[in-house]
Formats: sequence, structure tokens, C-alpha cells
Amino acid sequence: MFFKEELLRSIGAVEQNYNPGDYIFREGSNPKFYFQIINGDVKLNNYNSSGKEFIQNILSSKDPVGDYMLYIEQTYPVNAVAISNCTIIKLCASTFTHYLDQHPSHYLELCKSLSKHLYRKFILMQKISSPSAVERIKEVLELMKHEHENKTPFTYEVPITRQQLASLTGLCVETTIRAIKKMEREKIVRITNRKIMY
Repeated sequence: MFFKEELLRSIGAVEQNYNPGDYIFREGSNPKFYFQIINGDVKLNNYNSSGKEFIQNILSSKDPVGDYMLYIEQTYPVNAVAISNCTIIKLCASTFTHYLDQHPSHYLELCKSLSKHLYRKFILMQKISSPSAVERIKEVLELMKHEHENKTPFTYEVPITRQQLASLTGLCVETTIRAIKKMEREKIVRITNRKIMY
């Protein structure tokens, strides 16, 4: 759920800047803040036992980061890492939950937001179970583009690298690169200045 920056500031939130690669929080740490992106992109990731990264989600402007962990007494199951220069507003978790207690009408909006997050996660898991690399990538790009207003073909610039796309779809980077080249030949995507346009 998106909270207006002015509201968050009025109850004590502060801005913090992050560089690419900076951690907002780490897997296994305790949630202490409500985080919301003002600008930039953040990935939620973790690593398997052999060190391979798996990207769980990519978040951008106005998205909350890890907010679902504030309502249960569990540690973060993922890392939150800046993938571009980011400005994030953060508010002490206890202040945030106290505000919600004082304004219960926000709980319905939070439920809707969490439901949307779960729905997107289930759809993503279904899509990336396809044995076809092209289908996996196409479905992930479709899901990413769906959240933007402009649906015209080849106008959506994919905001992540090929390595990040591989980590998001569970493919190796070489397979991802081959699949993207095939998608370009089949006119599913265009490559402009090394950027993927969908």
C-alpha cells in the first residue's frame, strides 16, 4: 500500500539515500522500519546453497519494501538491495503500527495491497515454471509491463539487466541471452542501445 510521503514525514519518517548494491535490509534481520521507495529500484533476493542468486521481486517508485514482515514476528526471508540510486523513506515500525491502530480504515487497504502482492507472486511462480525459456521471459516481461500505463508494443524499456532477468526467471544468464535473441528474431522484443524494449 502506498502512503503519501507528507503523511509519513508528519509522523516521523526520514529519507535515506542508497547506491546500487547497498542493502536496505538483510535476510535474517528483524524488521525495524516501514520502508517505501520514493525513487529508484530495489530487488528482493536470496541465494541458494551454491551461491546462485534468485530474485524474488523488483520494486520501484511508491512501492513498500518488506512491509508484510511488520505484522508477524519473523525475520526477513530475503535481502532488499538497491539496483539503482534510490531514495527511500523509512519510519520506525512501532510508530507505523501505532498509526495504523489509530486509523483502522487503512487496514482494509493494507489487506488489498498484501492480496495484490500474493496474487502477483502466485502468477509469477506459475509463469516461471514453464520449461520454455522464451515463455518464462515473455511472461515476466508481460507482468512487469502490465503495471505501467503504456501498453503499446516496444515502448516499455525493461529496467533490469539480463543477469537480473535470469535471476528472476530461474534461468542461467547464457540461456536468457539466447532466449532474448530468439525473441528479437521473432519480433517479440526489440533491442535498442542494448536495452530490451517490450
